[in-house]
Formats: sequence, structure tokens, C-alpha cells
Amino acid sequence: MGFDPDMVTTFKDKDVRIAVALDKAKAVGNTIDEKIKDVFGDPKKKKIYDKFINDTPMAGYRDAKNEYVKGIEDYLPNEQYNEVHWEMVVTDIIDNWLTLSQNGKFHAIFATQSISQAIEYYRLLKARKPNLKISALFDPNVDFDDSPDNSRIKEDGLVEIITDYNERFFGQNQFDISTHAKFKKDLAARLAHKVPYKGIERTTEKQLDLLIVVDQMLTGFDSQWVNTLYMDKVMRYAEIIQAFSRTNRLCGPDKPFGTIRYYRRPHTMKQNIANAVKLYSGDKPFDLFVDKLEDNIKMMNLKYEEIRIVFANAGVPDFSKLPDDKESRGKFAKLFKELTVHLEAATIQGFKWKQTKYEMLFDKQTYLILALRYKELFGESGSGGGADDAPYDLEGYLTEIDTGMIDNNYMNSRFEKYRKTLGSSDEKAKEDALKDLHTTFATLTQDEQRYANIFLRDIQRGDAIIEDGKTLRDYITEYQMGEKSAQIEKVAVTFGLDESLLVEMTKQRLTEANINEFGRFDKLISSVDRAKAKAYFDKVENTTVSTFTTSRKASKLLRDFLLKGGFDLD
Repeated sequence: MGFDPDMVTTFKDKDVRIAVALDKAKAVGNTIDEKIKDVFGDPKKKKIYDKFINDTPMAGYRDAKNEYVKGIEDYLPNEQYNEVHWEMVVTDIIDNWLTLSQNGKFHAIFATQSISQAIEYYRLLKARKPNLKISALFDPNVDFDDSPDNSRIKEDGLVEIITDYNERFFGQNQFDISTHAKFKKDLAARLAHKVPYKGIERTTEKQLDLLIVVDQMLTGFDSQWVNTLYMDKVMRYAEIIQAFSRTNRLCGPDKPFGTIRYYRRPHTMKQNIANAVKLYSGDKPFDLFVDKLEDNIKMMNLKYEEIRIVFANAGVPDFSKLPDDKESRGKFAKLFKELTVHLEAATIQGFKWKQTKYEMLFDKQTYLILALRYKELFGESGSGGGADDAPYDLEGYLTEIDTGMIDNNYMNSRFEKYRKTLGSSDEKAKEDALKDLHTTFATLTQDEQRYANIFLRDIQRGDAIIEDGKTLRDYITEYQMGEKSAQIEKVAVTFGLDESLLVEMTKQRLTEANINEFGRFDKLISSVDRAKAKAYFDKVENTTVSTFTTSRKASKLLRDFLLKGGFDLD
């Protein structure tokens, strides 16, 4: 997969530039204003100041002679990245955690500059977000300097990290400093969902959300469940490629790319990334980097406009039903998949439907209506894409889009408006209100639209009584349940089978893959009264059907009945 690297500045470029310029001009004063006043009062100081303000780039570079020219960030000492910077980094991680981790489904690695900073970040994150399951890993045999104080900091940090890990995941003392190698092995297996932690994606309390490192795990370690790399660390060339590659192992549609967020000397890191890509790709990065948010939004609008034209040309400008011809449906399937790919990427990058800063040609309601149409397309094509005879190239995971989030308030308000016209003699007002109500039916599935129209016809005939407080959705549900119950009862009586088992199976989300889970479909088939089934098929086909053929036909009919959500028997 590609990468989505994001430069996150914890200090404003303008402030950094002014601070460096004042320092290099040797400005005198207790405040920034006093220092600037001092600079502008001395031509020599002002010349130096102007050079750093106007002529010096943020990141250093090599000139035509291959000599290194310093940038603003080269003049920043490491001490500049202090507690203020750390707090900003931690805030960014916490603020973006749910989106980037896909609500905790995926995990992250956080690369820091030193052991002392790894420990500091560990404590900050633990204090700010206690429910985040974090740990830290660094070489216990490496001292970040020779002072006794720092050795004690490292040892105390190791004890704290390992103790917390033991308490969270084992409830007892499983590892200590002397068994650090085993601790590392267990931690790596947990992060990768490997033995003994295969399948822990189903038990989130056993998962490790975030691992803080210095150098370890940035090369060689592979986990499809890691999708984000945070970096408060300056890297170059191979280090960058290796570290980024921890995030790009395939893991389904929820992971369209690996996300990278870098904080320390961000302009320098941006240039280092470009240099690394140029060196290791032969200056041909191809699709190494994914589209940015703005580009994904543009593509979403483009795909929507193409979909709108497909439906308009098919005579369905309101998206209330699928186009009739196969070619238009196939094109819609392709375009909707492409739109969703860009939407998923944009969502991870921070896109939110309610934000007005995006110039969108469609809203969330319209997207969910299109998702309804896509689901109907999938239902008509059977099991979906892949088979040679499948009419459309479909993605099954797209049917999981929660179209139950469609806002029915507008439809119900139009229904209420129509209801109020029923006692009126103004036929035009009644007709206009009905027409207005029909324009909201695109938010319903085709099946729901059918029940809504039946209900409206019953109202017009005087066969249905409207009750105060009940919405159109309530009536649709009642009609659906009534018809489904009648269909189930008719099938049960016709085939003499176990009605309670049939009812239970109709409540499940059945597919070809799970219909016989726990042998339930076999049990349903075994409850069929063969004589009644034979009598049914003899009558329908106007011939004598053999016992073997009866069994095969009954199995197929019941399978279709369950997978299609029911239908009326002939």
C-alpha cells in the first residue's frame, strides 16, 4: 500500500524563524518586541535578521556544489523540543486516535529521539489517556549517557513499563528486567496478532494500541494491524523507508494506506522523506504516496457527478431506484466503489460530513441513498463479484455500510403534511402534498418503497386508518412484518416444515457462506414433509415430480427464500 505522510508543526514557522533570526542577530532585550526594536536600531543586526527572515529556507539543502546550506531548523537545538513540544505531540496523538486507529481496530508505533524521551512520552500518554493500551520498548543495555542520574531514569522507566504491562495483560508479575527479551517477544507477538495472540482482534482488551520505541521494531517487524507511525525523531534515507514500511501491510478495506505523522524539525523531515524516496525509487515513486485530503474530496465530487449523470440519463434523477439497463448498473457499481475508496481515505485524513469548509456536491444523506441502491444491486447479482457469470463487479464489504443512519425526519414531515390534507376538499393541495412525499422515497429500499405505496393506496381507498404519533416508517415496518409473517406461514404450511426454525433463520443475516452454520439449514430441510412438498411441485409444474427431484427443488426454494428475505409462493 501507499503512504500518507503528514507534517505536523508544534511551533508556528513564523515564530521559529523570528526566534532564530533574533538569536543570530544577537538582539538585546527581555521581550520579543524589545529585541526587534533593538535589531531595527542597528543596521548590522538588521541585515542579519533580514537574512534569516527573508532568505533562509526552513530546511537546509545541498547547493550546486554539493555543499550543505543550513536552514532555519538546523539552528534549533534539541533542547528546543521540550515539554511544550511534547504536550503538543501527545495532544495530536490523542485527538486523532479514534480516526486513525479506526476506533481501535488498528495499532500504532511511536518512534522517539531517545530513551529518556520514550519514557517521558510513555508517562505523558499514560496520564493523559489512561484507557489507551500503551507500552514502550528500547534496548535495556544501551545507556543514553554515562551519568548515574540517566541510568536511574532508564532503569526506573523499564520497571514501570514492564510492571504496567504485567498488570494490564496478566494481572501478575509475568516479566521483569532480567526477562526483558521474553517481554519483547510477547509484546511483538501481541502487536502482530501472532501466536499466542492469534485472533485477539475479537477481544480488544488483549490488544496493544500503541508501542513507543527509539530504534527497535522500526526494521524487520511486520504486522498488518499496524497502520500508523508517529515520529518525533529525525531520520534519513534507509531509516525512513524501513520505518514507513511498518505501516503498509495489507489488511482489508479499512486500511487503504499507512499513515505517517512527523513532528520534530518537520520541514527537514519533509525534505529527508523526498530525498529518501528519490534515492530508493530511482526518482520514480509511482504510487508510493496516496492522494491528500483535498485531492480525495475532488475525486469524490467527480465520481458523484459521473453517478448523477448515469442516473439522470436513465431517467432516475432522484436516485429513487436503479437504472433499468445492465450497462448503467454496471457503471454505477464501478463508480460507487471508486467514490467509497476516496471517502474512506478522506475520512482517515480528517474529512467530516458536517464541516462546511469542504466544497461538496453531495451530502451524507445522498451518499447513503446511493449505498441503498448499491445494496439492491448486490442482492440482484447473487453472491457478488468474482464469478465469471456475475453481472456486475461488486464488493461485498460495501453492503455493510450502515444505511440505517439515513435521516427519516424529512420524509415523516412530508407524510404529516400529506396527512393534514386528507380531510380537505382541496384536491390540488392533496396532490401536491402526495407528490412532495413521493420525492422522499429515494431514502427507502425498493422493498420499502413498495410497502409505502401499498399503504398510501390503502389510505386513498379508506382501508387504512392513520393514528396520531405514528410515522410513515412505522406503517412501512408493520406492512413488511405482516407480509413476511404471511409468507413464512404459507411456506411452513405448504411444506409442512418446522415454522419456528424458519422464523428464527429469517431473523439472521444469512449468506451462502453461513446459511448452514451449525447445521441449521440441514435441520430445516429434514423437517420438510416430503409428501406435501411433492404435492406442491406436482401442482406448480403440472407434472409428476420424483422424490429425488422434490428434495432438490425444496432445498433450492427454501435456500432462495431465506437468502432473498422471503417471497410469495406461486
